Amino acid sequence: MVIGLGSLALMCLLWLPFALLLYPLLPKLAGQTLGRKAISLIARLYLGLLRWVCACRFDLSELDRLRSDTPLIVAANHPSLLDAVLILSRLPNAVCVMKASLMDNVLFGSGARLARYIRNNAPVEMVLGARDELRGGAQLIIFPEGTRTTDFPVGPCLPGAALIAARAKVPVQTVLIEFSTPYLGKAWPLFRPPQLPLRCRVRLGRRFDPPADVRAFTLELAAYFRAELTEAPASAAEAVLSEMSPCPKPPAATSS
Repeated sequence: MVIGLGSLALMCLLWLPFALLLYPLLPKLAGQTLGRKAISLIARLYLGLLRWVCACRFDLSELDRLRSDTPLIVAANHPSLLDAVLILSRLPNAVCVMKASLMDNVLFGSGARLARYIRNNAPVEMVLGARDELRGGAQLIIFPEGTRTTDFPVGPCLPGAALIAARAKVPVQTVLIEFSTPYLGKAWPLFRPPQLPLRCRVRLGRRFDPPADVRAFTLELAAYFRAELTEAPASAAEAVLSEMSPCPKPPAATSS
C-alpha cells in the first residue's frame, strides 16, 4: 500500500507542471475537459496498481451505467479516503465539491483547479458554482455527510446536496460504497497497513427527483443511506469472495 500511495503521489507530481501551465492558457471548456479526463485516468491507474500489487478487489462496474446520464448529482456515503478516487475512475466528466484545503494542496490543487472543481468553504458560492457546472452538462460528485463517516453506517447529512439539486433542478443518484474493512476511514491513520486483500463494492441506489423541501429531502436521504447500508444482505467482502472462490463459504458468525 505504501507503493500504491507513493505511485499516486508521483502521478500527481508528474501532472502538476502541465496543469499549472495549461490552466491560464486553455479556454475554460477545453481545460476542464482535459483536467477531468486526466484525473479520471490517474484514478484508474492507481486502482489498477492496487489490484496488481496489493491484491485489492474493486467491483465498480455499476458506475459505468452513469457515464451518459448528464446532468446528474452523484451522492455517495463516505467511509474512506478512496471514495472519490473510486467514482472518478469511472466518470470522466465528473466534477467534485472539494475541501478548500485540498484545493490549495501542492499535489492536488493545480489539477483540481484545471478541472474546475468546486470549493466548499463558501456555501452560497458552492451551490451557485455547482448549479453552473450541472447546467453545463457535468456530473457532480458530493458526499452529503460532508466528511468521512464517523457514525457507521452513515452519519447525519448536510443540506448541500439538497440545495444544489433544488436550485439546479437535477436528480440525485445515490451511490453506496462498501469496504471489507474501514481502511482509510476517519479513525484509520494514513500509514496504518490495511487488512489484505482489501475488497470494495460500489452499487447504485435509488435516484431521487429534485426536491421541493430541502430539509425533508436531507432527512430522507440520510434515512435511505442508513437503511440500505444496514440491511444489505452481504458485505462487500462476502460479495466478492462468492464470485472469486469456488469453495463453499462457512456459515456466518453471529455478532453480539
